Amino acid sequence: MFMKFNKNENVKIKHLPEHGPIDEAGKEILLSLKNVDITFGKGDKAVRAVKNASFDIYKGETFSLVGESGSGKTTIGRAVIRVNPCANGRIFYKGVPISGKIPKSLDREVIRNIQMIFQDPAASLNERATVDYIISEGLYNFHLYENEADRVAKVENMIEEVGLLREHLTRYPHEFSGGQRQRIGVARAMVMEPELVVADEPISALDVSIRAQVLNLLKKFQKERQTTYLFIAHDLSIVRFISDRIGVIYKGDIVEIADAEELFNFPLHPYTRSLISAIPIPDPELEKRKKLFAYDPSIHDYSESKPSLQDIGHGHFVFGNEAEIEKYKQIRKSGTTLKSITIMTDEEMAAEAQTNQYDTVDESAILDTPIHDTGNILYTIGAFIPIVGTIAGFIAGAIFKKHNYIRNYKACKKGAIAGLCALGAIIGLFGLALLCAVL
Repeated sequence: MFMKFNKNENVKIKHLPEHGPIDEAGKEILLSLKNVDITFGKGDKAVRAVKNASFDIYKGETFSLVGESGSGKTTIGRAVIRVNPCANGRIFYKGVPISGKIPKSLDREVIRNIQMIFQDPAASLNERATVDYIISEGLYNFHLYENEADRVAKVENMIEEVGLLREHLTRYPHEFSGGQRQRIGVARAMVMEPELVVADEPISALDVSIRAQVLNLLKKFQKERQTTYLFIAHDLSIVRFISDRIGVIYKGDIVEIADAEELFNFPLHPYTRSLISAIPIPDPELEKRKKLFAYDPSIHDYSESKPSLQDIGHGHFVFGNEAEIEKYKQIRKSGTTLKSITIMTDEEMAAEAQTNQYDTVDESAILDTPIHDTGNILYTIGAFIPIVGTIAGFIAGAIFKKHNYIRNYKACKKGAIAGLCALGAIIGLFGLALLCAVL
């Protein structure tokens, strides 16, 4: 699976080749990550967001990267477009290293060939620019048109391809719905005619009815232009039907890579099984009876034998130590489809309910902070009034504290202490003035 390089990687290549390297199966490798680490911060505060990530993406395929929030999916996507630097390892595009410092001419070619569709269709568009300028910006920067008429024709053709109208070009992003904004984002990326598109959860912010339209739009461009996608998502139910291969990432580690159907039929890593078990079932009765497969990282013992991503055959890669990899190979060799979703019987439901009754949250704890415990500033002002207010403030504060009105107690305490200080200052000044008068 992983690409091997025979050339001197330190040679500064100024331009991309027409084609990428070919693997043993005869597939062209468009993008390859090789032992990539991505770190944020320095010293003791450094956070290793991605650890030793390695995978290839073939030309014309959809490779999906799936994992929970904070697992490192978007971090990898941003590293591919050269926003996040690699602390270790390298990223190759068509066999050419594109991570780190590269010649300006190569950098422009990478920007031109790798585009990104962002998760938030509202935040990713310039609210002060018209749709015409938003889509044309890349054309302007790289001068990908012969004359003004050619530019207008390209923009108008693209806006119609994504399902919008030509008259929309004179409008601004705030005049569109979320689904329409995402279509504008797709048009902005595809007008550059990129070979690789990093789609960072492009449908997560959209309504369910709009998601299918955007996905069909992406598949349309892939079919017509042989576009390759790195599709970032957290929902396995969606990526199963649009992906050629799927990579699963957990806390920065790539834990499993396989063809889409292979991954769903043989989810070998426990974390993959937990993601599959979380896919909702359309039948509400079955969903109620579904038993989730919870992933517990403590089941792995990596104290002696360290884990790595290993090929167990069938184009299937799993993360584990020697003992785990051997177990995964035996499971895959048996050919028995693994079930991650379990539907409980009535007896199992009753037993589950009996177990859960001891784990219920004490609802009285929610009322520990009374509803009128606001810490109103009037308590502070009232307690600030010298002598009467100060004494009343301390008494009220003690009562509030006894009944757990903590904010009100602090407000009274603050005013009473300030009142005492003010009273002390007044007495001090009066005494000083009296002393001066006597002397």
